[in-house]
Amino acid sequence: MDPDPLINHLMVDFSLTPSDPSTFILNGIPGLEAAHIWISIPFSMFYIIGLFGNFMLLFVVGKEKTLHKPMYLLLCMLALTDIGTSTSVVPKALFIFWFNFKGITVAGCLTQMFFLHAVSIMQSAVLVTMAFDRYVAICNPLRYATILTNARIAKLGLLGLIRAVFFILPLPLLLSRQPFCANYIIPHTYCEHIAVAKMSCEDTTVNRTFSLVMAFLVIGSDLTLVALSYGLIIRAVLKISSKKAYLKALNTCTAHICVMMTSFTLFFFSTLTHRYGQRITPHVHIILANFFFLIPPMLNPIIYGVKTKELRDKVIKYICRR
Repeated sequence: MDPDPLINHLMVDFSLTPSDPSTFILNGIPGLEAAHIWISIPFSMFYIIGLFGNFMLLFVVGKEKTLHKPMYLLLCMLALTDIGTSTSVVPKALFIFWFNFKGITVAGCLTQMFFLHAVSIMQSAVLVTMAFDRYVAICNPLRYATILTNARIAKLGLLGLIRAVFFILPLPLLLSRQPFCANYIIPHTYCEHIAVAKMSCEDTTVNRTFSLVMAFLVIGSDLTLVALSYGLIIRAVLKISSKKAYLKALNTCTAHICVMMTSFTLFFFSTLTHRYGQRITPHVHIILANFFFLIPPMLNPIIYGVKTKELRDKVIKYICRR
């Protein structure tokens, strides 16, 4: 009997044998390993700029009692989610680029997955609340102080956190019960849910369906509420007869619209390409997916710093003082 077919059969069986790995391998950006050091330069620059801008925003709002208002509390929540999303991904990516430290424990991988997805959902809730804040400020300004108090904003933030945990916690819990095959290499810089699910030996239809429904149900409903809020805002703005008041109202919304377009566009791109982006070159897909955790955290404090005069003046005061 020819031993080759038997050997091949045994090799196939071995590759499909469920096991309990203690470590996954994050491969960075496949195909661009030689350029990892060069890629790390913009990654680290974007990350540092984002951290500086968001911590500066938190510091200024915390120090200035005149900024202890619902709008600025929401900006602080957004800054915290920006710090959370970028920090859950970028440091590990830089360790891969700089030191070739590719290993990550299964528990660490699932923890990273939970945090990056939960913080993303939390950020979406903050953006919806910010849209509602602008709606009340423009369409019902006389009742703004009674509708949106600091305590109510804090409760809405807590509700967004609970929602994020409720929807995201099942993802790592379901995957933790799955057996993984012999290949523990994740062709990515971070533990994205679908990338990890692809390594399972068993059927992951439940995982994939749940994550897809969750993404479109949660983010889709949030995007609908944002669109509804800004539709009502635009209708109210168009009725303003005073040109000065019209421009002021429009300027108030510009920063929010820019931030939301950036965040939601990159989120949907990242989510869809993980599932249906087989025709996209892997290194292009991975770099663009990382931009979701790099670009908004860097741009958000800059956008609000430029467009919000009260905040801009306070930031300039502290910078000039130093």
